Amino acid sequence: MKDLTKGNPFKLIFLFALPVFLGNVFQQLYNMVDTVIVGNTISAAALTGVGLTGPISFLILGFVNGLTAGFSVRVSQRFGAGDTEGVRRAAAMSFLLCILLTVLITAISVPLTSPLLRLMNTPEVYFDYAYYYLFTLFCGIGATVFYNIIAGILRAIGDSKTPLVFLVIAAALNIALDFAFIVGLRMHYCGAALATVLSQLLSGIACLLYMLKRYPFLRCGKGDFAWDWRLAGGHIAIGLPMALQFSITAIGCIVQQTALNGLNAAYPGAVTAYTAASKIDGIATQSFVAIGVAVANYTGQNYGAGRYDRIRKGVNVCLLYTVAGALLGLAFCTGLCRPLMGLFLNPETDETVALWYEEIVAYGRKFLLFQSGCYMLLGAIFVYRNALQGMGKSTVTMFAGVTEVAGRVITAFVFVKLWGFTGICLSNPMAWLAADVFLIATYYICMRNKGKQEKPKRMRRGKAKLAKRGI
Repeated sequence: MKDLTKGNPFKLIFLFALPVFLGNVFQQLYNMVDTVIVGNTISAAALTGVGLTGPISFLILGFVNGLTAGFSVRVSQRFGAGDTEGVRRAAAMSFLLCILLTVLITAISVPLTSPLLRLMNTPEVYFDYAYYYLFTLFCGIGATVFYNIIAGILRAIGDSKTPLVFLVIAAALNIALDFAFIVGLRMHYCGAALATVLSQLLSGIACLLYMLKRYPFLRCGKGDFAWDWRLAGGHIAIGLPMALQFSITAIGCIVQQTALNGLNAAYPGAVTAYTAASKIDGIATQSFVAIGVAVANYTGQNYGAGRYDRIRKGVNVCLLYTVAGALLGLAFCTGLCRPLMGLFLNPETDETVALWYEEIVAYGRKFLLFQSGCYMLLGAIFVYRNALQGMGKSTVTMFAGVTEVAGRVITAFVFVKLWGFTGICLSNPMAWLAADVFLIATYYICMRNKGKQEKPKRMRRGKAKLAKRGI
């Protein structure tokens, strides 16, 4: 448990973000292991089939992640305000809403799996691998919801280390289950997804047990679970726009993947290269995700405490960390591209990889160069968007998602037709730029308005201090 309303923002944010970063890297690594095992033990088609499900899983799981993150914002604000009862009631309402969320999302996502893959123009050679992987993942969506809300509540009260510990355990378990299901039981189509679901479920259960033991004030009683429409509405008012923002962004990714799938004949190996390179890109960008989580919780607590001056300092600190993350990401992607790409590709077990190996690696290097060269644009999105979400301005950030998807769709339709695979490489940076313009302007407008509200408060506090001194 950590009070983020006091102390040096530079140190606080670093110490909060570091466990989140390590946890996210572990999560990316065990997701990467899924793909590596599939690519080396089954085929490149299986690797690509699992990989191209990313935009669709982001559409559904991103919606889930946005809602659960929104629910935890209320918890962090109540914690920052010192309202223990409010923290407990906000947590209890989060659990109730998550049960409803799980039932609803599962009922919608499972039947839509095949139509969404068809809509993306998924090549038949990859279709079965993609379908069964997504089907299994969506059937177990409750495990994702469960872990995310527990981890979100812990982070909301300043504890970012506990989710890391259990995520590392889940990563190790996931890797073991990957080998058991994919290699041992030869569950080629759904083994990787089943391993992910089971490891998340067990990690969530362990997190919950620890939370109840370590933080007694989070032990919700029967009265805390009484349905409160106002509280539920407050959760949804923050969580739904955040969820829609992720889903809107995912729509742009689906359009991008659809355009890429259409290049499969003209650019052999491009889809496989994009799949592998995206996994590498996912690891390189985890510093931004960690900074985003840190600034959201830091902002949430300080917003609840009315410390707008600290919010400004925290955002500036996060921008400095973002510069460092962008430089490290660039070095990681450009320096380790070839050996990391080689982890996914096995020319000895796949004729397509053997035939087009150098071309696949070249496509991957090109994609990573374009992405990593523009990482500062992506980092800025996480800083400003999450700061606004921490202040409860999630509806505003949803419109940033609209600008991002517009940039990605335009480039997917226009640039891909003009420049082929280069257009795919440009689509993300263009989307990031479009979102940044909106988010940065919105943040400074909000903070200027808060500054006007804060000035009279400072004057009143100053007069009160003078009055106490008899001046």
